Amino acid sequence: MKNSNLLAYFFLAPALIFMGVFVFWPVGFNTYLAFHTYEIAGGATEWNNFENFKYIWEEPLFHSAVKNSLLFLIVVPVIQLASLLIAKLVNNKLVGMTFFRAVYYIPVITAISIAGVVWSFVFNYTGMLNAILSSVGHFLHLMPETKMVEIDWLGDPKYAMYSIMVFTFWKGIGYYMVLYLAGLQAIPAEVEEAAILDGATVWDRFWKITVPMVKPTILLCTMLSTIGALKVFQEVVVLTGGKADTYTALFYVYDQAFKQYNFGVSAAAGLVVTFFCMLLAMAQFRFFGEKQ
Repeated sequence: MKNSNLLAYFFLAPALIFMGVFVFWPVGFNTYLAFHTYEIAGGATEWNNFENFKYIWEEPLFHSAVKNSLLFLIVVPVIQLASLLIAKLVNNKLVGMTFFRAVYYIPVITAISIAGVVWSFVFNYTGMLNAILSSVGHFLHLMPETKMVEIDWLGDPKYAMYSIMVFTFWKGIGYYMVLYLAGLQAIPAEVEEAAILDGATVWDRFWKITVPMVKPTILLCTMLSTIGALKVFQEVVVLTGGKADTYTALFYVYDQAFKQYNFGVSAAAGLVVTFFCMLLAMAQFRFFGEKQ
């Protein structure tokens, strides 16, 4: 028995070492920094109690960053419902469905830097989005033929955050679609066939069979997308660089650490973001049921 335990730990050792170096140690050191003043020149630290937390509590920029991150949670229910519906559609055994599954998944494997460059052209003054809106306006006679829509989607604070949400929706919908597709394919075909024989409509089958039976997958996808919304960072860097009121909480963490060199403040802000993620995860577990 002892030999088998030693063998198990031997095989687990590489993963445990990897997690210790790249997960547990950074988390522990980040917590340590949150309560210290860090000097980058000598690496010296000085205990300052809760001064870093007091600093971010009193700073309006951090409040704005948290507000933008919470606003980003709008994407969560939209992307989850859309992903589930698309997964339901591509789960049908029709000709060409494999192709459509691949097409929806292409944005997921596309490098965010490349996708960001493409979408920056879409959101440009003379980009595709303004061209489409101009064409629709001309077709419906809502605007003169000579006039063009010129909205700065990424530079105007009224639209910038929502433009990034659209980009995030496009980038992530294929990922959650695949997860939901796996959940749908685990549902026994006999269950839906019996519901059809009983006269259940498509809507009834969706809400009374599909949704309850993929509830664990809904919980997983909702948690992943919620955490992803709260820690959105790459999208902001690629599309706006934090300008136009798109300063998110994680971008604030990055800015304080690598631009302002306030590592203690950055660590404290990172802990606050982690705390928000844990609270929302607990709330989702309660909502979907403890057994799930």
